[in-house]
Amino acid sequence: MQYRRFGNKYFVRVDRGEEIIASLERLCGQEGISLAEVEALGAVDDFSVGLFDVEEKKYHGNHFEFPAEIVSLWGTVTTKDGKFYQHIHMSAADKEGRVFGGHLVSARVSATCEMTVDVIPGFTVERKFDEDVGLNLFEFVD
Repeated sequence: MQYRRFGNKYFVRVDRGEEIIASLERLCGQEGISLAEVEALGAVDDFSVGLFDVEEKKYHGNHFEFPAEIVSLWGTVTTKDGKFYQHIHMSAADKEGRVFGGHLVSARVSATCEMTVDVIPGFTVERKFDEDVGLNLFEFVD
């Protein structure tokens, strides 16, 4: 991974064989990022995405191993218990144009991933588990 900062925005290149979420967590740790918006495009060849079932209050995962283009990757970086927490969704298309996606669990880059991380400096949004919903929701800190 390589990156450069321009104002409050980071341009990140995640390289072949690297995992996207792990790279984002490393960047946030190195740069002290606790609140940001994330976008990316690129290519992957091994990825896992899921769907949260509100009735069951659990994730159902799907794992894919084939060359795919990221058609959309968007999410947030916040904190939970003061530590890195990401909530990212990704959609990726196979060679026939079929799209698979959901909540991103992991994704290995096959060629490159071009990511932008738009930092909101000086602020924190914490996550707190909500029993009713079954998810870690925004907890706004004054």
